[in-house]
Amino acid sequence: MDWKNEYRSRLTTAEEVLSAIHDGDTIVMSECAGVPRTMVQTLAANHERFKGVKIYHMLTLGEGECLAPECYENFCHLTNFVGANSRQAVWSGSGSFFPAYFKDVPAMLGREIACDVAIITVTPPDDFGYCSVGLSCDYAVSAAHKAKVVIAEMNSLLPYTSGGTLLHVSELTHIVPVCYQPPTLAPAHIGPVEEAIGRNCASLIADGDTLQLGIGAIPDAVLAELRDKQHIGIHTEMFSDGVVDLVEAGVIDGQCKTLHKGKLVATFLMGTRKLYDFVDHNPMVELFGVDYVNDPCVIARNNNMVAINSCIEVDLQGQVASESMGTRQFSGTGGQVDYVRGAAMSKGGRSIMAMPSTAAHGKVSRIVATLAPGAAVTTSRNDVDYVVTEFGIAHLRGKTIDQRAEALIGIAHPDFREKLKDDYNQWYKNLK
Repeated sequence: MDWKNEYRSRLTTAEEVLSAIHDGDTIVMSECAGVPRTMVQTLAANHERFKGVKIYHMLTLGEGECLAPECYENFCHLTNFVGANSRQAVWSGSGSFFPAYFKDVPAMLGREIACDVAIITVTPPDDFGYCSVGLSCDYAVSAAHKAKVVIAEMNSLLPYTSGGTLLHVSELTHIVPVCYQPPTLAPAHIGPVEEAIGRNCASLIADGDTLQLGIGAIPDAVLAELRDKQHIGIHTEMFSDGVVDLVEAGVIDGQCKTLHKGKLVATFLMGTRKLYDFVDHNPMVELFGVDYVNDPCVIARNNNMVAINSCIEVDLQGQVASESMGTRQFSGTGGQVDYVRGAAMSKGGRSIMAMPSTAAHGKVSRIVATLAPGAAVTTSRNDVDYVVTEFGIAHLRGKTIDQRAEALIGIAHPDFREKLKDDYNQWYKNLK
């Protein structure tokens, strides 16, 4: 059958396609800026039709209507990364969190994670009948390949990206045409603390390095300090507007990359319309599945790989908690450990944990003698390399426990240093 006829035969509406979802099914849904907004809203509006439906997703932008309390009896949310609009569902027991590396999700689909229905977003087809998954490649293509039913929300305003993002219309069971701007994420506010952290991180970055960084004030502050650098490359889980600014300034060109030379490589994207317009049909941008992009062995093929991640707290041994506050799950492991390990395996690589020295408006130190009871260790003390705050840089790799404690106390907020010394002495004596 000609692909155009296949395309026409699969067209439907969001309301009509609900009949393809059955009680007890597990839905795997696109994440981040690739969230299928129309289908989310339609499912929420018709929640009483369903019973025992599980929805797997990671971080999603937007209101997350399916996550509202009135849907708790109909939908159970399953995730390995908790976001702002899903925390209450997880904390209330209507959602379930499981620990997992982001890179492992594609392999888990259809195995540990059931995949009855995939609901994804795609662009309209090109001249050969291929659609791009746009801003969220990560596990979306794998979900489409493994699901029994694929519901594609085809958004005429979704940016078209290449790399590993393409699906043919013949692979889509149902197509729901929509037209709306993808959800955006405003740039974070950069204050004096973030500026100082950015300067400290930038001092560890050299011309020709390849970077992994996330989203938020600290990554943006780091990028703002790189305008005097040359030939910076990008191989990262995701990137945002700050990368666009440095491409336009000629700082980021990827010419020294030893893998995907000259390309901006990621697995998903979040930002403003500026970012989305930049990546649309841009041959410099390549998105691939997270099982490739976040694979430490792939990451390590980039020489001089620098991984920059944030965290919640670091103890004086160098253990890093990035996803939970005590026993309460706040986010997830994501790709942090994969990039820490990939950078360690890279020739000339480095990894950086960057964080403000305090939380709760200066009332709590993020450098602590011991992690909060029940806190998950995201990056182990064996993997940690550099820790950066606004007060300086602590290089922990190869250092003894005593040396680590001294270095970390030295970059803690001055208000907490004496107590940290006392706590460490007491902790160390008890350890003896």
